[in-house]
Amino acid sequence: MDDPAMTPADSVGAVVLAGGRARRFGGQDKGLILLGGVPLVAWVIRRLEPQVDALLISANRNLSAYADMAEVVEDTLPGQPGPLAGVHAAYGHLASEWVLTAPCDAPFLPSDLVVRLRTGARRAGVGAVYAADDRQAHYTVMLIERTRLTDIPVFLEEGGRRVQDWLARVQAQPVPFRDDPHAFFNINTPQDLALAETLLSRPPHCG
Repeated sequence: MDDPAMTPADSVGAVVLAGGRARRFGGQDKGLILLGGVPLVAWVIRRLEPQVDALLISANRNLSAYADMAEVVEDTLPGQPGPLAGVHAAYGHLASEWVLTAPCDAPFLPSDLVVRLRTGARRAGVGAVYAADDRQAHYTVMLIERTRLTDIPVFLEEGGRRVQDWLARVQAQPVPFRDDPHAFFNINTPQDLALAETLLSRPPHCG
């Protein structure tokens, strides 16, 4: 992380969320699906590692394959109740003041994602933000003060599951990203993967 305006209190650890079941990919482990000959999760790691102080992967299968790329944590809550369970599992493995999350199927994340999210949080005076563009909110791309993650088990025990509901609970604010329409492109289907292959050949984008 190379923003000179950031202090030790701004330390950021990243969690790449790769614990989903990928039903639209026939149950394949989506993080290990190849894009341009490289696993999707590796594209995300490449984007995030220069921006953070630590990085780990939340996964529930093929753990050895993921461990070749970063530290791996498994869900500790029963039933794999969604992305928030992965964030909760990572809590005890990160010492950073802030925790960034991102899905394993978003290979074109901005190279200044952390700086922009942290700036957005600072300006809004909040401890939780998430990315949004002109089309939609991207709730799983969020930056949260680590202390707020202790609420996740309570939320899940109460029957909550959706990330956006938890973000509303902690009064998270959106941070706009409008300069790259593909920055948060998610690969959810084989058709999306084919489109991503074409995007690999586009000119480099600074964001």
